[in-house]
Amino acid sequence: MKYKLLTVIFFITSTAFAQTDVKLTVKLQDAIKGFNGQVGIYVQNLKTGKTAAINADTLFPTASMIKVSIQCALMDKIEKGEMQYNQKLVYRDSLLYKGEDILGSFKDKDTIEVSKVALLMITMSDNTASVWLQKLAGSDYINNWLETNGFKIMRDNSHATGREAMHEKYGWGVTTPYEMCRLFKMIRSGQAVSPAASERMYRNMGRIFWDDKAISQIPPYVQTASKQGALNESKSETVLVNAPHGDYVFSIITNHNKDQRWVEDNEANLLIRKVSVLLYNYFEPDNKWKPAEGIEKFMKDE
Repeated sequence: MKYKLLTVIFFITSTAFAQTDVKLTVKLQDAIKGFNGQVGIYVQNLKTGKTAAINADTLFPTASMIKVSIQCALMDKIEKGEMQYNQKLVYRDSLLYKGEDILGSFKDKDTIEVSKVALLMITMSDNTASVWLQKLAGSDYINNWLETNGFKIMRDNSHATGREAMHEKYGWGVTTPYEMCRLFKMIRSGQAVSPAASERMYRNMGRIFWDDKAISQIPPYVQTASKQGALNESKSETVLVNAPHGDYVFSIITNHNKDQRWVEDNEANLLIRKVSVLLYNYFEPDNKWKPAEGIEKFMKDE
């Protein structure tokens, strides 16, 4: 009995160790050395199952990445027949989230379909669109969907019951690099809400306007699904890459950043690009592509 128990323990330990890509983990640890802030990274090669993790279970602010969760709850309501994807909504000035959002330029009583609001939320990260859909879905409904689907940490903190302290600490949402990747994998595999809803969400997430960081380091002819987040003290990005030799997913989240400038060469932005190119070249070692000379002038989105 003792021998069998030891054998089982050894098997479990060996399997867990085999799933860790030690070489990649070392490369990532080297890449983040000297960063002035907190960093969390989770990477998984979906073909081999191997992972690399640095602070992957640490809590971080989601910033705009919480919008993927809002999208899931919205699709869940549509799947249940409580809403329709082509349903027309009436915009009201009271919905305005101050900023430079497209939806925020609408006039009171203008109409727009749910589908377009959802696309603006994901593609443009339009905050007015996001807050509107969050209200329609309901913060508690969003969190119930997350809990029901096995997410232990990821939650919408804004206007949600009992989330005041977490909202104070993490802002709009809270997550871990691991759980961000898990949500993306669910959508990619058709397990988020339904296969049809997952497909619709994946298409939306493949039309990202903010492609000047992680996505800029991946060839434009390779499909990606992603969502970005940005606060003064936190920059983040989660990407699922449909790479030639197999899909991989990664999430990099930073917090307590010393460099809080909203500029192209912000230290966290540079780190996100650095990690993205490291991963693509690691999983695609024969890659010859590099960003075209002079591309910088075409990447200035604001």
